[in-house]
Amino acid sequence: MQFFLEPEIQNHLKNQTQLFDEIMSYQGQVYRELENRRTQRIKMGEQYYFIKQHFGVGWKEIFKNLLQLRLPVISAKNEWQAIDALRRLNVSVPEVVGYGSRGWNPANRQSFIITRELPPTVTLEDFTVANKGELFSIKMRFIPEIARIARTLHENNINHRDFYLCHFLLDLLKYAKQTIIFYLIDLHRAGMGSRMRDRWKIKDLAGLYFSSKTKGLNERDLLRFIKYYRGKPLRDILTMEKTFWHKVKKRGDKLYQKHG
Repeated sequence: MQFFLEPEIQNHLKNQTQLFDEIMSYQGQVYRELENRRTQRIKMGEQYYFIKQHFGVGWKEIFKNLLQLRLPVISAKNEWQAIDALRRLNVSVPEVVGYGSRGWNPANRQSFIITRELPPTVTLEDFTVANKGELFSIKMRFIPEIARIARTLHENNINHRDFYLCHFLLDLLKYAKQTIIFYLIDLHRAGMGSRMRDRWKIKDLAGLYFSSKTKGLNERDLLRFIKYYRGKPLRDILTMEKTFWHKVKKRGDKLYQKHG
């Protein structure tokens, strides 16, 4: 069993001899609930937190993912490791204050991750919709930072696997002071390894492209993103990587046709 809690969490729990059980049974405001996973907003003392509880995915889900050539997410460990890695790489992420996992059987493994609630934020998707009149200025300021985050992930062999605008949260307090901070969230499916294949980068970038298609971005904006993402002259990128970016666009367009 793996287990840690910051004192600010542990001090609010009643049953100090069965902390894992108490956390797994904790009830709060449910934000998302699937068959084997629940995300809740909880309050301890004067502070709010988010807790994700994993109750075991079952062998059916594991085999389904393997047959689709995907690694199954069997616990909160994936998110815990991804948050830790990105924090070290200067990508803003929620702060972990608790994590636990128990059970040797991957189908029945129970786990949780607790993060401190972020300051007031808004998704990048919602922010662009609500501020259409300032869209040009927003694009000029946001594109370099979004590209930096994407480049940081991929250069360090991390792929998000759900890389959409709705998973970038803009810190509104910082923005009011002319500072741009995006928190990257929903990292439970993030992939990490010693070497990441291009197809995973393409999947991430296509997701980002797909989710931006209705947000007022034009071809010049997309080229600007590509330039910042690669950190090279645009002429060189489009000459040497034409096939790569064609695949990104093709996959993003396919997603839009299916879900747009």
